[in-house]
Amino acid sequence: MKKGLGEIERLLFAYVQMRGQAVVRAGDLIRPLHLSAPRERKLLSRLAKAGWIVRVQRGLYLAPQKLPLGGKWSPSEALALNTLMKARNGRYQLSGPNAFNVYGFDEQIPVRLYAYNNRVSGDWKIGALDMTLIKVADSRLGDTAVVAAPDGETTVYSSRVRTLVDAVYDWSRFNGIPRGYEWIRRELTARRISAAELVLCTLRYGDKGTIRRMGVLLEKEGVEEKLLRKLERALTPTKGPIPWIPGKPKRGPVAGRWGVVVNDEASSA
Repeated sequence: MKKGLGEIERLLFAYVQMRGQAVVRAGDLIRPLHLSAPRERKLLSRLAKAGWIVRVQRGLYLAPQKLPLGGKWSPSEALALNTLMKARNGRYQLSGPNAFNVYGFDEQIPVRLYAYNNRVSGDWKIGALDMTLIKVADSRLGDTAVVAAPDGETTVYSSRVRTLVDAVYDWSRFNGIPRGYEWIRRELTARRISAAELVLCTLRYGDKGTIRRMGVLLEKEGVEEKLLRKLERALTPTKGPIPWIPGKPKRGPVAGRWGVVVNDEASSA
């Protein structure tokens, strides 16, 4: 046991190791360690400040099965996120940069987690892990894939198709346009996704802007007309076309069927 830990701290870690569980809740230690509630609270707070355990939220902590040599410990991404969501009785799925990397769209390894969920909104920190939690309606959660983590935990990601739709739908948050267009082209060419899957996912999880932009892209890719009509039926006439690439001047040909100014000829070729 790490030098400097007192008797009560050693008992805490022995208790955690005996149970084989990382989660420690306020009240768990009162009976087995013969503590009062205030003393337990001070113990957990002291260990969290020292970096030996990690606070997830008020009254909920994660503790290691074995203390690292350096003393500081941080849980895995999967353990931290799963613990928080379970405590909030919520659902989540990782998307954006995390999913871009998992599916090989982007080689850059993100420094924080981006998770759609139905409980929490805002930036969150658990140990050394930084998270951006994006609260959405239950209806916007779905089309997922479960990925096993090295520590035995599982992580829920948006599926390959859903990730591509998210790149266009949440373009401002994830920097998904125009690079998402190229990813979609590449995935369709390689037949890792189908146009039918992409249309279905777009209709279910996209907004009007996503449908318009996806319509332009798929029409340029020569997708069969019956799939394009499915997208078109979800739209209403618009007087103000949106840009193909947001943030750039709205100069270029107008795809009238979709209400989109194709303002990047390279992307629309």
